[in-house]
Amino acid sequence: IRAALAVLALAAPLPALAQAYSCRVPDRIELPRPARPDGPTVRSAIGGYVLAVSWTPEYCRGNRAADPANMQCNGRNGRFGFVLHGLWPEAVKGPSPQWCALSPRPTVSDHRAQLCRTPVPWLIEHEWAKHGSCMASTPADYFKVANILWDSLRLPDADGLSRRKGLVAGDLRRAFVLNNPGWRKDAVGVLVSNGGWLRELYLCLGKDFRPRACPRKNFGPGDQVPLKIWRGL
Repeated sequence: IRAALAVLALAAPLPALAQAYSCRVPDRIELPRPARPDGPTVRSAIGGYVLAVSWTPEYCRGNRAADPANMQCNGRNGRFGFVLHGLWPEAVKGPSPQWCALSPRPTVSDHRAQLCRTPVPWLIEHEWAKHGSCMASTPADYFKVANILWDSLRLPDADGLSRRKGLVAGDLRRAFVLNNPGWRKDAVGVLVSNGGWLRELYLCLGKDFRPRACPRKNFGPGDQVPLKIWRGL
């Protein structure tokens, strides 16, 4: 992983944080409770990765916006578009690696560095324990890899796309590829709700951290399937 990280560091453009309309890290950060496994430990050979990117306006529909502890949704520390959900290792074959270790835990410094990319403290803790512990020895190393990948992206204007008549999943994929030379449409998975609303992008990567075709489970609806996007602005 360190060799691939070095290549990524050289190739990455100037950094960009989450696609935030605005973001301010709280002066005081309280660490969340330790993550609790929601499944068995799985240690298997890594064959690739998924960079999961969440669309905040869809996530924050409903009661989450009224939760004073929900930084992503309550507007007190910023307003967000796309945010980094996490970087997930995928197995060469069979179940994906998960829950390889619960310690060391992310520190306050780790959280402070991540909150404008992933504005959900408990999710930062969860992503390291469930996914990162299977590909790096410390939270800092895991987030460093995820952040190099994240900072290399130029995310599409989903708010603008939401106003397009006859929007389909392929329009979002084309917009992403246009912003990110070197990517290809078959490497851009689209996760939608039961009502066809955009929830996440699943950006599929090989073991070398370069774009590769998504497996069917991560690709989502075909290019001609209608897509709806809940507007952030």
